[in-house]
Amino acid sequence: MDVSRRGFMQCMAWAGTGVLWTAAGGVFSSCSLANQQTSGDGTFSFAQISDTHVGFGGPANPNAMATLAESIARINAQPTPPAFVLHTGDLTHGQKAGGFDTLNESLKGLKTERVFFIPGEHDVFIDGGKEYLARFGQGTVGQQGWRSFDYRGVHFVGLVNVLQYKADGVGNLGREQLEWLEKDLAPLGASTPIVVYSHVPLWAVYPQWGWVTGDATQAFAYLKRFGSVTALNGHIHQVLQKVEGNITFHAAMSTAFPQPAPGAAPSPGPMRVADDQLRKVLGVREVRHVVGSGALAVVNTPLV
Repeated sequence: MDVSRRGFMQCMAWAGTGVLWTAAGGVFSSCSLANQQTSGDGTFSFAQISDTHVGFGGPANPNAMATLAESIARINAQPTPPAFVLHTGDLTHGQKAGGFDTLNESLKGLKTERVFFIPGEHDVFIDGGKEYLARFGQGTVGQQGWRSFDYRGVHFVGLVNVLQYKADGVGNLGREQLEWLEKDLAPLGASTPIVVYSHVPLWAVYPQWGWVTGDATQAFAYLKRFGSVTALNGHIHQVLQKVEGNITFHAAMSTAFPQPAPGAAPSPGPMRVADDQLRKVLGVREVRHVVGSGALAVVNTPLV
């Protein structure tokens, strides 16, 4: 990693404290912060919410709708509303009947201009994504529903890597989407900050559990010329970070239930924790862009 080019990642918590992450050689270190402020024309923030799993009910969280409501309230509590919200998949749990409707009603309470969605494997479980695309696919491209958009100088790319997940157990982008990605990025200057968001991690978190995207190497080839690339994902229900070259990867918490750390259990899945610990491992994320700074400030905020 070129530290002089990427600088450092500054994480401002929404309650006024946070974590300062510095990266050197791909390794993060941290120290606590207090009352950190940013300002300047063009500065904005957006929120990431992931793995809401509407319809889930089990020992890992008997009331996932309550923790979703708390997550929405946490976003709304900010002095300045986020410009938009990214939902990085698994809107529903197993595409249960009425799940999309319930989520829609819940997210209407968000104080933001727009919510952008990508599907998780749970959202395409029954019909290959037909219902999801009918409800959330407006403005997307291709049969899988990927998209890109620009906001205040930052280029956002939403990739879909779950439609083949059921068959082979790992994420996959596919040739059509990769060809589209190459064309989408081609007109952009190398100094353009890029945010790529997907459900399954693009990086190899733990291939034994399918926590990887099999053909992501080609996507990385298209992204390597950019000075600042931030990749956000859900799916694994926990905060993990990694730096590979010019790309900083961030996995997000779920609002519904935690999963075990990579390799810490026989298999992934809903993990029960003590009742007084649950809200410490569920939450949301804020990302802030400051004009003139290549790196994005990322903070993960648990519900406690």
